[in-house]
Amino acid sequence: MPNIDESLTTESWGKAILPVKATLQQAISKLDETAFQIVIVTAPDRTLLGTLTDGDIRRGLLRSMGMDDSIEPIINREPLVAPPSLGRESVLQLMQANRVHQLPIVDENRHVVGLYLLDELIEPVQHSNLMIIMAGGQGTRLRPHTKNCPKAMLLINGKPMLEHIIESAKAEGFQRFILAVHYLGNMIEEYCGDGRRWNVQIDYLREESPLGTAGGLSLLNPRPETPFIVSNADVISSIGYDDILNYHCSHGASATMAVRVHEWQHPFGVVRTQGVKIVGFEEKPIVRNHINAGVYVLNPDALDTLKTGEHCDMPTLFSRLQGSDAQTIVYPIHEPWIDVGRIDDLKRAQSE
Repeated sequence: MPNIDESLTTESWGKAILPVKATLQQAISKLDETAFQIVIVTAPDRTLLGTLTDGDIRRGLLRSMGMDDSIEPIINREPLVAPPSLGRESVLQLMQANRVHQLPIVDENRHVVGLYLLDELIEPVQHSNLMIIMAGGQGTRLRPHTKNCPKAMLLINGKPMLEHIIESAKAEGFQRFILAVHYLGNMIEEYCGDGRRWNVQIDYLREESPLGTAGGLSLLNPRPETPFIVSNADVISSIGYDDILNYHCSHGASATMAVRVHEWQHPFGVVRTQGVKIVGFEEKPIVRNHINAGVYVLNPDALDTLKTGEHCDMPTLFSRLQGSDAQTIVYPIHEPWIDVGRIDDLKRAQSE
């Protein structure tokens, strides 16, 4: 038996293993199941063949890979690994020096025998970055549920949607929140208060009239000094807020938009033509697009595109930034995600 410090390696590392012939969908399901942000690709005898991280998956999604495509083209065949005998301090130094959050443990025969996770070896990083949650919407498509209750306060698994978002962000080290409120905002303020129930700080932006998914940011005073996260209050997801913030900063972007791949299959066979000539056929083709997932990271200077108190939606803000040659990028997510905009969405979020 390899000489592994069992207190360092995650107990359920075996769940991260996947065969080389797996599909992208299977890899994403494995990532969601384990939350390790890594898939270990092995032969049947657990010989290491490579790894797939969250970043590899996101790059595959950006290349418009389909869910049924093989993972082989995006496997990292030469991942960083550690021998079983490496001590805790050496493991930490190796991971931090190489900026990796997961480190497979491999014996002298290249068999995988464990997995180190940086998050389990160190305390979560405490972020001074602000998180703003847009909770002012009327939720008209969710009537009658929102007749006397703000959308952000609708219950999912016994808690308001807003509370799920705050708790998820707090678990990743975010401590400063601003809630943009309008419709029935007094109910949100009474429930959340100043945030002490979660041991965080909560302040408020009070919109006198609806300002859209970005317009409320024009009321920020003082302006944030570092990149900040913005999330719609009706987005229930396992997205890593720490990850999207790091992604934004590492790309030197002015604005980052979380996007999700949406697949739609045409119900009919499609005939490709040039004039009257038939040039090809596609039987019920699948169309893939990136859709806005309702989570963003913005640099403080992105607020220069807003006028105080003026209605503005996030796509408009991003378009203005593009017009000024600012770098706007996407962060593809594969994590479980529901936009609770309709009654059917609410029922699905409550059941799942």
